[in-house]
Amino acid sequence: MVVFDFVFWGVIAVISIYLISIYNGLVALKHAVSKAWANIDVLLKQRHDELPKLVETCKQYMKHEQETLEKVMKARSSVASAQQQGDISALGKAESTMRLGLGSLFAVAEAYPELKADETFQHLQARITGLENAIADRREFYNESVNINNVRIEQFPDLLIARIFNFKSHSLLEFSEEEIADVDISSLFNK
Repeated sequence: MVVFDFVFWGVIAVISIYLISIYNGLVALKHAVSKAWANIDVLLKQRHDELPKLVETCKQYMKHEQETLEKVMKARSSVASAQQQGDISALGKAESTMRLGLGSLFAVAEAYPELKADETFQHLQARITGLENAIADRREFYNESVNINNVRIEQFPDLLIARIFNFKSHSLLEFSEEEIADVDISSLFNK
């Protein structure tokens, strides 16, 4: 009888440890998704702070390109709004608009040699380009974190623990059609 009790409690201990490790793994994944989102948030905030400086520098030279500057600032506002609301779908769309606006701004800047030569503009352009690259990397990391989380909470036996403790799936940060379409290089040179 003592051997049976020992085996019984040993099996209960192993099962408990296994269930605890599943729970802890799911908690780690949940926080990895939150951390990935926070990393995007930080970069978006930095870009949000840098864009007015870039636009102000451009305004000094680009008096006739007000529409392009306004589009960039409107897109900046849309990104900030989606970011504050935590609306991942809206953020993906706003990000696409922002990237297109920045591309247009930099393309239009090519027509202003004195702007291109301006040290402040060069610094801000490099800074924003660096932020854009970092945001793209963080978006990829976020989507990977979300994917791992969503797969784990649907796999057995993790599924049981996820349902008991109400672990939720997260939405991927989607890209617009414009962002995933092939770039027409010739149109960029004809602007």
